[in-house]
Amino acid sequence: MENTLKIGDRVLVDKLTPWFGSEPERGEVIVFHDPADWLAGEPAPEPNAVQTVLSWIGLMPSADEKDLIKRVVGVGGDTIECKGTGPLKVNGKALNEPYVYPGNTPCSDDNAGGTFKVKVPEGKVWAMGDHRQDSMDSRYHQNDKNDGFVPVDNVVGRAIVVAWPPTHWSTLPVPDTFDQSGINAVANVAPGALGLAGAAPLVLWRRRKINQRVTEGNTRVSATRSAG
Repeated sequence: MENTLKIGDRVLVDKLTPWFGSEPERGEVIVFHDPADWLAGEPAPEPNAVQTVLSWIGLMPSADEKDLIKRVVGVGGDTIECKGTGPLKVNGKALNEPYVYPGNTPCSDDNAGGTFKVKVPEGKVWAMGDHRQDSMDSRYHQNDKNDGFVPVDNVVGRAIVVAWPPTHWSTLPVPDTFDQSGINAVANVAPGALGLAGAAPLVLWRRRKINQRVTEGNTRVSATRSAG
């Protein structure tokens, strides 16, 4: 997810909003449970005592959980397309993606997964890393049991703030890229808006946040291991 996130960054994840019926939206940076052994072979560092305690009380994922972090590019009903080096298209609209890692192209000109055209099933999302040439994301898992899509039920929540280190503090808003006219193939805004409105009075005392760490490799993220 570089350069949106740096190696060693920790993020806070909003786990409350999904309780009110919202689903991931295009452009959001989400944390999700490994849907189909995407992290197979990745080392699993032993958690320290603090991580173990925070996991036990629910402020961090279990050391046994495998979580990844990527950006939602498509939701149920969307058609996502990449050809050559890009641009990436959603429902036929070419995206301007300023968050893509400098020097990377929006699409990868390779046969392993860089060229594709898929339609996202309901209840799933298509997720891609911002470091396009170094992210084993939905593109490269099209032969798994989910055809590369991430089930919404696997989504832990939306990453909302880079909380550590202090010099990297920033919010993680949905970029204007996904406000382009004509991009919508499905009505996907209202549920999220309603969820946020309903959640607002409770956020300060009920929001459960996960402190996640971006680790090396494919910049894969979790409290104890990394995720694309």
